[in-house]
Amino acid sequence: MAAESNGRARSSFRDPAGSLHVVRGRVFRTVSPQAAIILDEFLGAPGARALVESGKLISTRAVQEDEAPASELGVQAAEDSNGRPHIFEHERVWFPSYAYEWPVEMLYAAGQLTLDLATATLKQGFGLKDATPFNVLFRGPKPVFVDVLSFEKRESSDPRWLPYAQFLRTFVFPLLLAKEFGTGANEIFLANPGGLEPEQVYRRLNWLRRIRPPFLTVAAIPTWLNKSVTPDDKELYKTAHSSSPEKAQFILEMRFRAARKLLARGRPASDRKSVWSSYLDDLSYSSDEFKEKSQAVSRWMQDVKPATVLDIGCNTGHFSEIAAKTGARVVGVDLDPVVVGRTWQRATSGNLDILPLVVNLARPSPAVGWRNAEYPSFLARATGAFDAVIMLAVLHHLLVTERIPLPEIMDVAAELANKALIIEYVSKDDPMFQRLTRGREALHADFTQEVFEAECQRRFTIAEKLPVKGELRWLYLLRKNGG
Repeated sequence: MAAESNGRARSSFRDPAGSLHVVRGRVFRTVSPQAAIILDEFLGAPGARALVESGKLISTRAVQEDEAPASELGVQAAEDSNGRPHIFEHERVWFPSYAYEWPVEMLYAAGQLTLDLATATLKQGFGLKDATPFNVLFRGPKPVFVDVLSFEKRESSDPRWLPYAQFLRTFVFPLLLAKEFGTGANEIFLANPGGLEPEQVYRRLNWLRRIRPPFLTVAAIPTWLNKSVTPDDKELYKTAHSSSPEKAQFILEMRFRAARKLLARGRPASDRKSVWSSYLDDLSYSSDEFKEKSQAVSRWMQDVKPATVLDIGCNTGHFSEIAAKTGARVVGVDLDPVVVGRTWQRATSGNLDILPLVVNLARPSPAVGWRNAEYPSFLARATGAFDAVIMLAVLHHLLVTERIPLPEIMDVAAELANKALIIEYVSKDDPMFQRLTRGREALHADFTQEVFEAECQRRFTIAEKLPVKGELRWLYLLRKNGG
């Protein structure tokens, strides 16, 4: 539900049935008269109300014009025969995220949710006309379906699920490739927001994989058959009808079961490993030092009392969990999809308000889509959104590995943190710092604790500092000047 701060959401123009708008922090949707009739019926159905109550579907209500004047909606609202605009208000999901920022565990959860809704609404006489992860947002670690205009009245004798191919392209294929080759969702969706065609998957496979399930049926055979299909064949687009509504429903239920089995073939393994997945098991700290570091962060969180926290370099979510347990909404970001997936598992099992995202602060998610305006960049969404920012064991990676100057790093930290920053200083004499420099120590000869503190004090006040590993590593609680 990407939106400008006030006005029409730039991601909403593709659906002719309605447009999304943000007015004074509230999310509205103007809907065409015909679509409004269907949406009213859908929202009033017991099945839809149950989905909202379970948290699977975004809460939506019809509103009167005086609650959201049409003049403030950015475009003229569609009107009924009495001249009244059709306006609905959605619950606003804090901090929207997109499929190219999710670990595959979250993509899998979004795929399960999509099938849950398709199955649940079938008996209510409705069907999903879209099956894409861009219809899903996450409230913390929990997925919620947000595009209510994706639900349409279905022809009771029609046994087809038209979005099935889209479901394969955007859920099944990315998950299968991730499991087979370790391909990240960001690698797929930034280049192919509509997902992958069978031919694209086919080209990535060797002959042995092509003739084995599940790739044989979903990628190889469609690729071979596509060569004999005539695009102008009108028979391809004719509406299919079953002999009875009961038979059509049975066929659709079987289709959903088959789709769920395919999705399960791509379910991420729980024991995935990466360079950073064992980082907390191979720390630069003793157990006592790490305990002291954790206690300091917990104490500072309770002191600052942030409502929202950004944990940069969250790894498997240890410090994100500490922040969440103080009552904060947390977004944890890391460049490694495997550790972000573990953070999601941690948040899910602990029922913690943590949204973990695959984001590299040195190369954050860009603005993408038509005119680079459909989905705002990570920094556009994050700037000003967080009371506190945590940057532990991150600074030296940005300085050394990414070659980002210290003033630039502190400027970004100040833009992201409204009130406070918890940051870890790592001396250039630290073994990890030296390992990263790889003989280029001269490039960082001027980096000292005094230089670091002076740079911090351009934007922050040093409220407290303490050593956590002799003189090599220090934790700082910085209060933003004027925050």
